[in-house]
Amino acid sequence: MKIAIGSDHAGYILKQAITSQLKDSGYDVEDFGTHSTASVDYPDIGAAVAKAISEKKADRGILICSTGIGMSIVANKIGGVRAALCDSEETARLSRSHNDANVLALSGAFTPPEKAKGIVDAFLSTEFAVGDRHGRRIDKIHQLTGL
Repeated sequence: MKIAIGSDHAGYILKQAITSQLKDSGYDVEDFGTHSTASVDYPDIGAAVAKAISEKKADRGILICSTGIGMSIVANKIGGVRAALCDSEETARLSRSHNDANVLALSGAFTPPEKAKGIVDAFLSTEFAVGDRHGRRIDKIHQLTGL
């Protein structure tokens, strides 16, 4: 599975920890930046990761900024992206199984690396519960976005 990952300066340290975790677990990781704690504009990086998902150049995405909110807003502007801001393993599992989320947004300020590891693992290991009600709801979302 190929993972596109990106962060702004506030999420840089957490991004580095998650990138190491992913590579150690055998994932193919493409890092869209940032590559330091110098200030950057999160929409640029969030859009790049989201476009990689939309264009099917990556299977899942992970975005990190201070709260995770800005990155999730940006990612959800790109067609075919369903970004979910998750703060627990359970929200990560539900975002995948119920909403077929393909981008995980995390807070660099409020999610310690140890907690992020479990959230990322849950997000990547949970499959979408394809079926009547969940599939029907995703179809309705696609109708809204013209996909």
